[in-house]
Amino acid sequence: MGPLDLIGNALVNAAAPLQLFTMLWATLLGILIGMLPGLTATMGLALLTTLTFHMDSHTAIVSLLCMYVGAIFGGSRSAILLNMPGTPASAATTLDGFPLAQSGRAREALGLATIGSCFGTLVGVALLALGAPLLADYALKFGAFEFFWLAVFGIVISGRLTAMEDPLKGWIAGLLGLIIAMIGQESVFAYARFSYGITDLTGGINLIPAMVGAFGFAEILTSIAGRKGPVVAKATGRLLPSFSKLRKHWLTIPRSGAAGTLIGVIPGVGEDIGAWVSYALAKRFSREKDRYGKGSEEGLISAETGNSAAVPGAIIPVLTLAVPGSAPAAVLLAAMVIHGVRPGPLIMIENPPFVYDVAATLIYAAFAITFLGLLLSGSLLQVLRIPRERLMPVIFVLCTVGSFAIANRLFDVLVMVCFGIAGFLLRQMKFPMAPIVLGLVLGSLLDKNLRRGLILSDGSLEPFLTRPISAVLMGVTLLSVALVLIPFGRRKKTGPS
Repeated sequence: MGPLDLIGNALVNAAAPLQLFTMLWATLLGILIGMLPGLTATMGLALLTTLTFHMDSHTAIVSLLCMYVGAIFGGSRSAILLNMPGTPASAATTLDGFPLAQSGRAREALGLATIGSCFGTLVGVALLALGAPLLADYALKFGAFEFFWLAVFGIVISGRLTAMEDPLKGWIAGLLGLIIAMIGQESVFAYARFSYGITDLTGGINLIPAMVGAFGFAEILTSIAGRKGPVVAKATGRLLPSFSKLRKHWLTIPRSGAAGTLIGVIPGVGEDIGAWVSYALAKRFSREKDRYGKGSEEGLISAETGNSAAVPGAIIPVLTLAVPGSAPAAVLLAAMVIHGVRPGPLIMIENPPFVYDVAATLIYAAFAITFLGLLLSGSLLQVLRIPRERLMPVIFVLCTVGSFAIANRLFDVLVMVCFGIAGFLLRQMKFPMAPIVLGLVLGSLLDKNLRRGLILSDGSLEPFLTRPISAVLMGVTLLSVALVLIPFGRRKKTGPS
């Protein structure tokens, strides 16, 4: 049977009523988990895996796939309405989603994010079904040297995009995130760094409490201090985007979807980087660059398309190499093994229908997030009617519970509070929060691969500079810095003496 026959059969089989019901409840559960700060897709998949032991393998994997898609999408809801990304993958969504909500266009922002996520997932599924072996083989070319430059590039891009008026502040914030990521045992010899004899610090700083503090608790402190920031206006306008508006951004969706999928394929990178790269690419080709970060529809669509497309992308190496493309995909890989599926290079020979069953499930999950996203938007918009002085205590409880639930440690609650205070102070000085979180995400990737690369090259820096992919990533990174510094230098020369 050819690929078209296999995907056709998979779509028909997945349309059984019981399967559709499973997809619906699993996607809804994923959306709810993604909406709550601190409850990530990884946690949701891990918890659901423990509940699927007594399910048949097909139903179990279907429910896990749909929860994965729903959780990555669900983070956009709180990112748009509360400026608090429910998951790290939605951090880029806050840049334009929340400003749109502030201007009274929350309904439109939720609709655009929903459509972007749907099409992003579909683009990713198309690439999964058509090019899984090819894309996975290309991802194998990324070694320690390439991953190092990918991490550096992520920090540079994030710093530049989140602090348009002063990219230097964005880079400082990203560097601060990298420094914080160095706390704890290093990856090669497990030597404790910057722990100062504190046992809890030897395990490092957990990303989720840090993110919840920087975005959530800092928002609470801003409200308490009287500097409430722009309050979200009453939501008006249409929820479902018009055809003319989608046609205006018709290139953004496939471009961001392809970029997100390709980033998702690279093992260990994840949906958050997929969102940032898609956002950067959309801004690079946009005719309205000045609107990015201030309520750009195109920016919102690109971020949501990118992180959703990275989900099928992260599943590609899971199926064809048994290597996870992201942290949630690692849990998914373990669940597949538990339920008797053997991913790897032989899967296209031993069990080719399974790959297309996964693709069909992701297609239905894309339709499910569209249906549920539009259906629930009206209820979610009621959040805007709650006075902030009543909403903030509830958010504080969610921040505390979400931080504690990661590892049942009070230390993580303390981390959340410390990052909230630091985030509040940095906000007053106009430093962006997103690069700090991204620095934490990429810190271990950068540190581990720098050390691994130096070991492989006997301490030589040459492979970091001469390997083809490394050289391209280095060149793009330096070019991104130069494009900021050269105009800045010219302004200094032409400015008043």
